[in-house]
Amino acid sequence: MPHSLPAQTPPAFNPVLALCAVLALGAAWALPFVRVAPNRLLSGEPVFLTQVLQAQGGWGAALLVAWLCIAITQSHKRFTQASVALVMAVALAGLWLLAGHHASTASQGDNPLTRTALGAGFWTLAALAWMAALDAVTRLQLATLPRLLLQAALLVPLLLALPAGQDLSIAKEYANHRDVFAPAIWRHLQIVLLAIAPAVAIGVSLAWRMTRAPRLRETLFPVLNVIQTIPSIALFGLLMAPLAWLAAQAPALGRLGISGVGLAPAVLALLLYALLPIVRSALVGLEQVPEATVTAARAMGMTPRQVLWHVELPLALPVLLIGLRTAVVQTTGLAAVTALVGAGGLGSIMFDGLFSAANELVMLGVIPIVLLAVLADSFFKMLGTLLEMPAA
Repeated sequence: MPHSLPAQTPPAFNPVLALCAVLALGAAWALPFVRVAPNRLLSGEPVFLTQVLQAQGGWGAALLVAWLCIAITQSHKRFTQASVALVMAVALAGLWLLAGHHASTASQGDNPLTRTALGAGFWTLAALAWMAALDAVTRLQLATLPRLLLQAALLVPLLLALPAGQDLSIAKEYANHRDVFAPAIWRHLQIVLLAIAPAVAIGVSLAWRMTRAPRLRETLFPVLNVIQTIPSIALFGLLMAPLAWLAAQAPALGRLGISGVGLAPAVLALLLYALLPIVRSALVGLEQVPEATVTAARAMGMTPRQVLWHVELPLALPVLLIGLRTAVVQTTGLAAVTALVGAGGLGSIMFDGLFSAANELVMLGVIPIVLLAVLADSFFKMLGTLLEMPAA
């Protein structure tokens, strides 16, 4: 009887955490942590993390560096990975607290317009802390649902620390645009939904037709691939003139909101971009449905439409969700550009910041877009996991 091979112990050294630690030290030393300016339009004077820590006392940072040296060489232990995730989440909140405290100190001067903006060092350190936390969660090798819940829990310390940053420039920008922020989010979601819903209906129909007419895929896929290569701004421009002409020729369309600017060109362009991943995944999913299952359904007297809805689509759904996940995340990001054609949404806040040279206002528009894309990605991951779970 052959002897079983002993289980291999995972390596103790964690190269990802080591790289993040080295890059973090470089960012803390070379990049400005915050910038203090007399008003929102000036870039301001850089303040480095070392200066902030000297004012606050650097014992916490020294302990963090010492602990990281230990964690890097003890990565084979699950307790170490859990502690890395927790410490990185607390460190992320600590960065915000440090920046907020410095902003509160700077705002107590004679100039009430003083702004403390988050610098490149803050964003780099925050990104590295989050990457290290996600790597630690991945090394725990949890199932999809517990992993997503743990990743969400890592944001709790930062959410609790948010009130401490009320004197930061980004918080002041939010206070100045509070009345348009929530409507911009809802408008952004509306644009995404109006593009994705018809894209799913059209994409699944085209994929189903391709399974019956192989020549259609030879014609359609090159067209969809070409659409993907067209820059979004150029595609918006190409659609504006035809839609404006249609609205002029048919006033009823204009009353429905169809025009050369606004939602119509934005939604149509995003719909075209979303078709390729949806059609491709739907086609792969439908082709993986066992022919014997389809034959049995037809033998039971089902019509082609009933076979599609009750047999083929349920079996193809896990694969279809992969393309739908890609399309939703892609559309959530591209929807920011639709502000250039008057569609509104979070892109309008982002471009307002660009046009007024207010970097914090740009970030105020970008961060929710990133969070929405991450939430959409996590939702489809969770949904895919639930579909793969065996029925009780």
